[in-house]
Amino acid sequence: MNDVATGAPRVGAGLKIDADRLWQSLMDLAQIGATPLGGVRRITLTDLDRQGRDRVVGWFKAAGLEVRVDPIGNLFGQRAGRDPQRPPVVAGSHIDTQPSGGKFDGNYGVLAGLEVVRTLNDHGVQTDAPIEVAVWTNEEGTRYTPVMMGSGVFAGVFPLDYALARTDVEGKSVGDELQRIGYAGTAPTGTPVGAYFEAHIEQGPILEDTKNTIGVVMGALGQRWYDVTVTGMNAHAGPTPMPLRKDALLAASKLVVAVNRIAHEQAPHGRGTVGFMQVAPNSRNVVPGEVKFSVDFRHPTDDGLRVMEVALRTACVCVGAECNVEVKAEEVVYFPPCHFDLECVAAVRAGAQAFGYPHLEIVSGAGHDAVYVARVAPAAMIFVPCKDGISHNEIEDASPADIAAGCNVLLHAMLARAGVAG
Repeated sequence: MNDVATGAPRVGAGLKIDADRLWQSLMDLAQIGATPLGGVRRITLTDLDRQGRDRVVGWFKAAGLEVRVDPIGNLFGQRAGRDPQRPPVVAGSHIDTQPSGGKFDGNYGVLAGLEVVRTLNDHGVQTDAPIEVAVWTNEEGTRYTPVMMGSGVFAGVFPLDYALARTDVEGKSVGDELQRIGYAGTAPTGTPVGAYFEAHIEQGPILEDTKNTIGVVMGALGQRWYDVTVTGMNAHAGPTPMPLRKDALLAASKLVVAVNRIAHEQAPHGRGTVGFMQVAPNSRNVVPGEVKFSVDFRHPTDDGLRVMEVALRTACVCVGAECNVEVKAEEVVYFPPCHFDLECVAAVRAGAQAFGYPHLEIVSGAGHDAVYVARVAPAAMIFVPCKDGISHNEIEDASPADIAAGCNVLLHAMLARAGVAG
């Protein structure tokens, strides 16, 4: 294997991780919050999250890592490098899950980072830069919004006070719950990072469908979310003639079709989804007078997102006039497109090539902690296939061979950026 920048042989090219150890760690962590269908329910800042954190911290310490916790509860375990002045090369992800989550989403990225450390320990490899493993708080956003909270605070996207004050449906704040579970830390946040890598299951079907083992992630789709309200008039389903109706659901249905069309017009990476809808009064013999629904647009460029927004607003005007209803669309979320660091991406690609793993350049359709970290440090991601592309589901699955392959690529990408002490 050659160095990404110089082409010279890379030290440590023969290293491989312990695949059985990595898999067993994933299975062990999955027991905390295990569900009957084989998944994991470990919601952020609950007692189960505390147990998961305790388990990971124990593993960090057993591997000789220096552990610190910042005020938003992000966990870091650092392995010393020869040059302590160099910022660390970091691997990380999250261990909080969806309510009906799986064993791999997030957890894989954390435990792959830990396995990199264990492998370096096994072989007595000292790196020039420190190596660090990060566990980000509340990536999933199922209990608290915003999503990717811990990495967002780290990157300066969200003020710390704002994040700590967020409450769940029971009125319990992030700050209070961090205190309760013992993970309200005092370590500095936003510390320098030399490079950041995140290994993750793809959460989609592309790698499996194309029979590729490694996804070399170039970046992440930008996202624009909208709340749309269609206001018509409640009316009796029998006496009201079709031409005189102000049917909000009819208009909403036409807009759902428009969202789908708009996304297809931005192929191959355009995405358009209506995933939430409320119909009022929701009675079988009443013409619906109001419908509220969500629109989720995604695209790898801001220009593409703007085109999609213009098309949506045009459709709202046209459908409103056609159906004699009022349509309002409010943008509620904007994530700009993310483009990962070219040298970090090259390190991932070189690792895949060195092992002979079939690989594909790919764009992430989902948000990840790496998207926020990329705002303050060079970053990249490594995808591996998941069975049938299924994630955020108890039946989420991945093969041990693919899990090991992604971690091997992670190991060599991190060594490329950290350097090996001579």
